[in-house]
Amino acid sequence: MPVLHNKISNYKLRTSMLSESEPRITISFYRYFILNNPHKFRDNLYRIFNTLQIFGRIYIASEGINAQISVPKKHFNKFRKTLYTLHPQLNGLRLNIALEDNGKSFWVLRMKVRPRIIADGINDSTFNPSDVGHYLKAELVNAMADDPKVLFVDMRNHYEYEVGHFNQAIEIPSNTFREQLSMVIKILWHNKDKKIVIYCTGGIRCEKASAWMRHNGFKNIYQVEGGIIEYVRRAREKALPLKFIGKNFVFDERLGERITPDIIAYCHQCGKPCDSHTNCQNQNCNLLFIQCHICNERYIGCCSITCQEKQSLPLLHALKNSKEMI
Repeated sequence: MPVLHNKISNYKLRTSMLSESEPRITISFYRYFILNNPHKFRDNLYRIFNTLQIFGRIYIASEGINAQISVPKKHFNKFRKTLYTLHPQLNGLRLNIALEDNGKSFWVLRMKVRPRIIADGINDSTFNPSDVGHYLKAELVNAMADDPKVLFVDMRNHYEYEVGHFNQAIEIPSNTFREQLSMVIKILWHNKDKKIVIYCTGGIRCEKASAWMRHNGFKNIYQVEGGIIEYVRRAREKALPLKFIGKNFVFDERLGERITPDIIAYCHQCGKPCDSHTNCQNQNCNLLFIQCHICNERYIGCCSITCQEKQSLPLLHALKNSKEMI
């Protein structure tokens, strides 16, 4: 029986990934479809992806699959062919290829079976998740972005919106997608008859959000097809002006893809223009925040003096012990 989960330390895996010379491609994809046996599907997929040296984070549920992965370039065609033949609902699935990529996005394969492929908190038996909004390609996105009567709504978290968004987009302040689904109804209720365009990173959150909004009485819901990733890819291909400015936050080692030169966020410590995210080096904190390179050096990658002091304690303790041993 092959090992169906990772048993090597993250440190060794990350070190190995960073030392790789083999080119890789970062890809994301999702599909809502009925899986009768998600555990069996998961184990089969794990064996295949492990053989192809694929890294990444994949969630599988009875409602479908949600994946962000790193594929060796030499295995890309085999990966795509295998994925498309794995299940009838996956044939021809759109693969969102990263916009700004050095292949160093993931270093381990994590594949989990969950109740939902994205946590939404919906417990309404009458809800139809397939009744989604109208899809918009980049050309129509731009046309609607120029219409002052159309509302653009960002269905991502605050830290994603902070570094990049469509110019006129409304932020739905929340810490989780679950919270956001209820808040978007409350905030936009008085505008429910207007044309509303929603968007997210790759489209998966908008699939659920647009259906939920329609379920709650919103009639004119549109969604950016393929999310920010597909919008930017197609806009660049068609030489269209980009209405999304700044960075597109991504949930992997890169933490962001540069879309336009605009820096619309600020260092959380000194207030200077900056859109580089970092995780606080104090492992007990691990806060995701924006930090410029000067503050990164000053606070040794920590979010505060308190965390800096806590992070320095083990090193000071080790130095003290080494001196006592001399």
